[in-house]
Amino acid sequence: MFLVPDKSLRALFFLGEIMKPWAEQFYKSKAWRDCRDAYFVSKFGLCEKCGRPGLIVHHKIKLNPQNINNPDITLNWDNLELLCLDCHNREHGGASTAEGLEFDENGDLRQV
Repeated sequence: MFLVPDKSLRALFFLGEIMKPWAEQFYKSKAWRDCRDAYFVSKFGLCEKCGRPGLIVHHKIKLNPQNINNPDITLNWDNLELLCLDCHNREHGGASTAEGLEFDENGDLRQV
């Protein structure tokens, strides 16, 4: 059995000042949590890019205020991939989910 990372790890990405206000309701929804957790298990908890332990279920098509309520984008497994922290940061050009922030080699948030 593969366990989804605990709330303390996921909280790094969803602190109030990091999560975009228009995305908060979606990311806290049962539909997203269930989808994310099932997807994580389906990938055996491994990063789809490098094979290390995965941490983040990433949307390939970046979410925005116009598509956040479209389940064909937000909940569609074809639009998801499980990534480790390093691969997720590379997907975002080294940035975290918020503009002007990134994770360092220790997993700590820092301003860029």
